[in-house]
Amino acid sequence: MTSDNKESDNVDVVVDSQEVAIEEKHNHTDNGNVPDMKSLTVEELYDKEKFDLSTMEPGDVFTLLRTTSNGLSTEEAASRAEKFGYNRIEHKEVNPLLQFLGFMWNPLSWVMEIAAIVAIALSNGEGQPPDWEDFIGIMLLLLANSVIGFLEERQAGNAVKALMDSLAPECKVKRDGEWKTMEAAELVPGDIISIKLGDVIPADGRLITAHGQVSIDQAALTGESLPVGKDAGDEIFSGSTVKQGEAEAVVIGTGLNTFFGRAAKLVGDANDGIGHLQQILAKIGNFCLISIGTFLILELVIMYPAFHYNYRRGINNLLVLLIGGIPIAMPTVLSVTLAIGAKQLAEHKAIVTRITAIEEMAAVTILCSDKTGTLTLNKLIVDKPTIKTYSEYNVDDVIRISAYACRTENQDAIDFCIVNSLPDPKQVREGIEELDFVPFNPVIKRTEITYRQTSDGKVLRATKGMSHFILDLCTRDKTEQQIKALNDDVDEFARRGLRSLAVAVDEVPNGEKDGEGLGFRLVGLLPIYDPPRADTKETIDRAIALGVQVKMITGDQLAIAKETGRRLGMGDNMFLSSTLKEGPPPGSGYSNLDELVLGADGFAGVYPEHKYEIVERLQALGHMTGHSQ
Repeated sequence: MTSDNKESDNVDVVVDSQEVAIEEKHNHTDNGNVPDMKSLTVEELYDKEKFDLSTMEPGDVFTLLRTTSNGLSTEEAASRAEKFGYNRIEHKEVNPLLQFLGFMWNPLSWVMEIAAIVAIALSNGEGQPPDWEDFIGIMLLLLANSVIGFLEERQAGNAVKALMDSLAPECKVKRDGEWKTMEAAELVPGDIISIKLGDVIPADGRLITAHGQVSIDQAALTGESLPVGKDAGDEIFSGSTVKQGEAEAVVIGTGLNTFFGRAAKLVGDANDGIGHLQQILAKIGNFCLISIGTFLILELVIMYPAFHYNYRRGINNLLVLLIGGIPIAMPTVLSVTLAIGAKQLAEHKAIVTRITAIEEMAAVTILCSDKTGTLTLNKLIVDKPTIKTYSEYNVDDVIRISAYACRTENQDAIDFCIVNSLPDPKQVREGIEELDFVPFNPVIKRTEITYRQTSDGKVLRATKGMSHFILDLCTRDKTEQQIKALNDDVDEFARRGLRSLAVAVDEVPNGEKDGEGLGFRLVGLLPIYDPPRADTKETIDRAIALGVQVKMITGDQLAIAKETGRRLGMGDNMFLSSTLKEGPPPGSGYSNLDELVLGADGFAGVYPEHKYEIVERLQALGHMTGHSQ
């Protein structure tokens, strides 16, 4: 995926961590080419063709946002809050009364309401009272339908609101030159924030200082299965999680002007249309209106001018037609059925915000699914069956040695997955005495441990890291055949979307931790990947058996997407998101984009706007399309 991931798209992985001081590089000198933010509208500021805050020089960002490393003043922050709004995704508040009455505003309800009016207002005279029985029966059905729908949706809405309130995040921000803790909703562009391990990033920003190796999990936003390394000047996204290091950043986007906010806006705009069930009910209601209206006119012409019926007798016949000509109990039956469905889904921890969505979900013909965390665990593991060995060491030995070269505390994703590949993670230092440990260095791309075996007292060194760096480090027993084997294995892993990690061992004859070794020997190559969930393949197979086509839509690399598709039986006929702009690639067999989107098994390297376009195209082709995140 083309993002700020510092790893090559092909094979290797950056592992472990090291405290690396990164100097603050932004320049506070005014740039005459950068306008005053106060003279710009919000739309102009976030027009990427004019000002791309994610890529412009850090000094220009400070100049444009009229801020410094000391942050904003309280007065300036309040002024900007009025201009940019609060740092949250605003939900449209629906008037409860209008929401309740909305369940009575559709063609089917209109016919029932006409029948109720006829029963109470017109069905009288000739010494007979109005038709109270029909009027009360119709109104009870209308009220039952509205009450059931209103209560279900209101209850779901309250559950979502309570969930959001409980998750109201706080952040550390510099105001008036001092660090303060406040609600993330109060952030504005130009604020200086501090983030550390475990923090959820509260707004889009640009790093200005980074302490240690900063890595951020962006899987929920971009689909990348590994945390992404970040340096000063890099962009960070609201909603992602800090996995390693500490940093300070200048806020460049809040609310709907964040990466997450733009995606939420696309989803919100897509939900403004009429749902599938409403369309069906509208068609039934319109048919009833037209057909009943036609027969009413015929009855009026026939009964009164032709047969000279008296007024009350004719009205009673019209009322029979009105009540008998419509499926009067259908809205209520539907509401009860959907309410039962909502209750059953709630038992599985699902929140149904709109009960009609249950029918829409049941009618889905194509399901577009995210990969990381949905189809897969969003948790890296070592693919033991495909581990490569290049010496007398076996697969278990390679895992054990690579685990020695891992941290035992504050582990990153790579160290965690290797250590947990042992039969018991507590065995990570079993049988050895650690003499020295060198954490990950971004220059040499590896970690290293010097240790003494308790069984015979021998001192050895083990290292793990990017394959080509480890290969260059090795000097013992290295042959052209071994070099070719490693390169071929790395290329094979890359084609299959597996990340590779090489492991090597050295012997220290004098037994000193700083002693000179005999030279490193290459012992193995670890393939690492994000595995599918245990029940994913079964779920996909069931969906396909039910006639639902499943497509993978992921922000991860194409090779990784294809390998996951093969493992899940989804197919590997997948394309990069760039094809949505460039059109079908030569030799693909597709003549236009619609054919490609419909026929493809999935897309990789996508952003939220790509997901929206894919779903929109599929819906335009007449498919009920769902998307999971």
